[in-house]
Amino acid sequence: MKALWDEFDSLGTEMIVTKAGRRMFPTFQIRLYGLDPTCDYTLMMDFVPCDDKRYRYSFHSSSWVVAGKRLIKNEKEEKQRKMLLIMCIYLYDLHIILNSMHKYQPRFHVVYVNQKTEDISQTENFKTFIFPETKFTAVTAYQNHRITQLKIASNPFAKGFRDCDPEDWYDVISQ
Repeated sequence: MKALWDEFDSLGTEMIVTKAGRRMFPTFQIRLYGLDPTCDYTLMMDFVPCDDKRYRYSFHSSSWVVAGKRLIKNEKEEKQRKMLLIMCIYLYDLHIILNSMHKYQPRFHVVYVNQKTEDISQTENFKTFIFPETKFTAVTAYQNHRITQLKIASNPFAKGFRDCDPEDWYDVISQ
């Protein structure tokens, strides 16, 4: 999966965001090693803004360019992010709100849960992992046609958009 993330990163990864939510692709897959099997851990993920800028896609240069300052104050996002770090997150049920035309960096957190202290917000035993190749620009529609092509070619949920071989077509007989 890292090779796929690297390929997307070289083109400038874009992720579509919708009100109803959207599945990430490429997916974020983690393999954990070296954890104590007798201990409990909480796994969390958040998305932090890469900077305080808003972007637009320049079709002339096929690249993202700065379009101004962020439209949303970071205070609200920072408060939401802190709440995410305090709560146990069920990744399949979670909706995270991101702003279109802004760049984000996913972060993965492993938190040791001390059996003596139930409150995970009180723990200082945690590790945060950042994988730079997973940064992306949130969009409402793909801007870079190369990203669109790579998503269609790589995403198993996008097979309906793929070109198919005429040899595989069914013959339809009209009467």
